[in-house]
Amino acid sequence: MISRYTRPEMARIWSEENRFRTWLQVEVAATLTLAEAGLVPQDAAEAIRLHADFDLKRIHEIEAEVKHDVIAFTTSVAEKVGPPSRWFHYGLTSNDVVDTAQGLLLTQASQIIAADLKKLAEVLKRRAYEFKNTPMVGRTHGVHAEPITFGFKLANWYAETQRNIARFAAAAEDMRVGKLSGAVGTFAHLSPELEEQICARLGLKAAAISSQVIQRDRHAHYLATLAVIASTLDKIATEIRHLQRTEVREAEEFFSEKQKGSSAMPHKRNPVTCEQISGLARVVRANAQAGFENVALWHERDISHSSVERVILPDSTSLVNYMLQKTTNLIDTMFIYPKRMLANLESTGGLVYSGQLLLDLVENGVSREHAYRTVQRHAMHAWKQGLNLRSLVLKDKSITSKVPRKQLDRAFDLKRQLRNIDKIFQRVFEEAPSKPSSRGKRKR
Repeated sequence: MISRYTRPEMARIWSEENRFRTWLQVEVAATLTLAEAGLVPQDAAEAIRLHADFDLKRIHEIEAEVKHDVIAFTTSVAEKVGPPSRWFHYGLTSNDVVDTAQGLLLTQASQIIAADLKKLAEVLKRRAYEFKNTPMVGRTHGVHAEPITFGFKLANWYAETQRNIARFAAAAEDMRVGKLSGAVGTFAHLSPELEEQICARLGLKAAAISSQVIQRDRHAHYLATLAVIASTLDKIATEIRHLQRTEVREAEEFFSEKQKGSSAMPHKRNPVTCEQISGLARVVRANAQAGFENVALWHERDISHSSVERVILPDSTSLVNYMLQKTTNLIDTMFIYPKRMLANLESTGGLVYSGQLLLDLVENGVSREHAYRTVQRHAMHAWKQGLNLRSLVLKDKSITSKVPRKQLDRAFDLKRQLRNIDKIFQRVFEEAPSKPSSRGKRKR
């Protein structure tokens, strides 16, 4: 459905005008193909091609009486065409037109989303290289773990976006199908060959088999893929929200000079875009559930899926389009605070290097259990007293007598911890690092 989140290009695709215009495209393609096969008079097909049109107001008037949108549509077209219209919609049932046209509409919407995904990937790549060597603390369970870089985090989002690009391409291709197989899918009035020719004329594939409708597992897969994309965007937004917390302050969504964060507290700089992305992701995921419910229809078709799809297909494609554009701008313009990242990394006095110290003790003959207890004892002492782990370790002869000083120094070496970042980037991007542009850099 058209909402405040629907961009103009998506609004055009899902407008009533374009929906009926696409129905007409299917009808005309079918008529011309049937004329070529000798099933429809050539002069009638030419008249339909030249004069077939509709009036939205008239369709609404007819539908109010007949309670059937396709009949209202065909009647409106017939009024424009005149006597040759008896060959219009020849051999077709309603869903031959509706489902085939829906394949065209989803193809149009998918092209926009595919372009959006590509733009997001490009921004993530650029900013990943920009901050490839910007150290920060990695967190598990929200607690400091071991060092990473901010570029590493962005590269991880890039890799996930690449998987979404591949998933979405497959799902969109799965929806690029049509059907003109009749009331129960048995080609009682046309033939599989004619279906294939009509679909080819429209740039679609013919579904290998259908009932009165294209089977809704395709739509469920498509909607589920949109939900996965939305979940990735939710993941990115949630992470930036965490990094923007006052206690963290490592990254922040763009905040303009005239922007206001709170009606009561002038100091507030709230992550409103991130929260909007996370909120809308819930709607897309909920729509996917409705898509799953549409798979099970009665026998060769019922109409329970139709009303649902009139909401969830425009909604989900429009929301994902909106969210992708918002997320791309979010990544492109967000503020990054490298000094704060380093300060947080160093705030625990070297605790983030405890894992390497454990391994060094093991390498020098200490049992893992005893080494773990020794390092944990010093770590907990440093944590509770606000002390430096390295200083405590260097004073413990049970450690210094086992591990050479040079090796101990290396255990607390940040560069050693991050020595494989280049290899990870090469694996993710599968190419030599490109020089990042200066556009979009915002450091404070």
